[in-house]
Amino acid sequence: MRIASGIIATLGLAGAVSASLHPRSQETRDFFALHLDDTISPSHIAQVLGARHEGQIGQLDGHHTFSLPREQTAQFDTLLNDLRTRRKLRRRSEGIDSRGTSDDPLDKILWSHKIAPARQRLQKRLPPVSVPYRSLDKRDNRQAVAFQTNAMSTLGITDPIFREQWHLLNTLQPGHDLNVTGLWLEGITGKGVVTAVVDDGLDMDSNDLKPNYLPEGSYDFNENVPEPRPLLLDDKHGTRCCGEIAAAKNDVCGVGVAYDSKIAGIRILSKPIDDVDEAAAINFAYQTNDIYSCSWGPIDDGATMDAPGILIKRAMANGVQKGRGGKGSVFVFAAGNGAAYGDNCNFDGYTNSIYSITVGAIDREGNHPSYSESCSAQLVVAYSSGSGDYIHTTDVGANKCFSGHGGTSAAGPLAAGSAALALSARPDLTWRDLQHLMVETAVPVSEDDGSWQVLPSGRKFSHDWGFGKVDTYTMVQLAKTWELVKPQAWLHSPWLRVHQDIPQGDRGLLSRYTVTADQLKEANIAKLEHVTVTMNVNHTRRGDLSVELRSPAGIVSYLSVARRKDDMPVGYDDWTFMSVAHWYVFPFRPHDMRFC
Repeated sequence: MRIASGIIATLGLAGAVSASLHPRSQETRDFFALHLDDTISPSHIAQVLGARHEGQIGQLDGHHTFSLPREQTAQFDTLLNDLRTRRKLRRRSEGIDSRGTSDDPLDKILWSHKIAPARQRLQKRLPPVSVPYRSLDKRDNRQAVAFQTNAMSTLGITDPIFREQWHLLNTLQPGHDLNVTGLWLEGITGKGVVTAVVDDGLDMDSNDLKPNYLPEGSYDFNENVPEPRPLLLDDKHGTRCCGEIAAAKNDVCGVGVAYDSKIAGIRILSKPIDDVDEAAAINFAYQTNDIYSCSWGPIDDGATMDAPGILIKRAMANGVQKGRGGKGSVFVFAAGNGAAYGDNCNFDGYTNSIYSITVGAIDREGNHPSYSESCSAQLVVAYSSGSGDYIHTTDVGANKCFSGHGGTSAAGPLAAGSAALALSARPDLTWRDLQHLMVETAVPVSEDDGSWQVLPSGRKFSHDWGFGKVDTYTMVQLAKTWELVKPQAWLHSPWLRVHQDIPQGDRGLLSRYTVTADQLKEANIAKLEHVTVTMNVNHTRRGDLSVELRSPAGIVSYLSVARRKDDMPVGYDDWTFMSVAHWYVFPFRPHDMRFC
């Protein structure tokens, strides 16, 4: 077993490159992604390889797509090796000194990868089952209704389903909502912020979304056209998520959390998609789009363990480094709906990324929905379906509304809308500032359920709830005077090699790594944010494995949990788990981390 741990707390660089968007027909050609040294031109490489340059990959500097007819290449790496060998032989025959190869164009290829055919691996995070209807508590709520009526009058809200949008203002269970009306009354409504919903389309003809639709932030990567228009019968998910964030204040349906913000649509879920287009999608218009709301991921079946490919990972890193003029694109991901199958969001390489705000669900009565996944990478929860109700939002159609939106698909966009309000009040916040603000202001719920741990910072963390539910009003108030975080710092441990068999039963295999004061000083670590652990484990059934990370203070991160449905006859292959459970250990002291 090999373990690598990283203690992570990065400075972004400004700049952007226009994306080249070309459809790829893989029936007759093989396509390859190449990372080139900046001293070589793609056209030169294409000439050397006898390939066709297809264009840059989204906003990734130096990353390009090339293609070759299938009959000319069966294995791209073999082709590169053959070309290098031939060039060296030719140099020798011409009497050219071949000891140095820095002038060889092929040595300017830093990385190469054959692009797999497009596939349908991403799933919308819809609620897995219907929420049973039951009569809601009709307690005396006259005071709450009076406040609602007064707020609607003051704000000029006449949207017909606003009173049903309990996630914005809950009159039956006061306090169980996003706590946004106070911000609206201050005039903080999302102006100047753009959220891109990466999904199955956006109905720009909806009268509820049309006033806030932003064409320049939108694109359809499934059809390779500018308008992300819903085309399939079930292309409704993205529109519903858009309505949660930025449905306009008018006489149609309801309002969004940030109802004066702009909304863009990036369509990727309606057809199979390859890694090149997905990487381009999550960086699309990243100087225009501030937030990327992603209510999807690998299938939530309790057996799948899937992560974005290297191009997509690089695109996410590129987004936080260069997006928003260097302040960083904000990625919000739904945690997943596989809890009933024993799934855990640390088996999803999107939700366990340090660049993601991972959002689970809480229902209108403050309960944990049976579908919402738990994991050590979950930052917060936001409201969604359960306890007899759903999220009420916009639907596809000129004036159509929907009263059945739910799952963590609905929770993520609400957190994205809250982030839009924070950026509206404080545009200079970085992507990490937003994570800090959510941690600082999240409200713990169900504190007697046995899931909460008290951190050395005094804050509480739960694998079921993250740091708690999003409190938008408090978060934005804190954002107004928030001192921006310092540039991100990284500390990487060496590989820890554990040459032992994994014991059966409760007796675990222990590995320990100590962080010293000198290491902290050299890495410029002041506060702890994310901890990542990359593991290689040999095993005959992946679902039997579990991994805990324990700090000297006694805080436990359940990085991996046993999964009854995961019968894969393998262990872990360079899989990176992530935890936010050790956030903000401050003052930060040298200590050891134990892996069990």
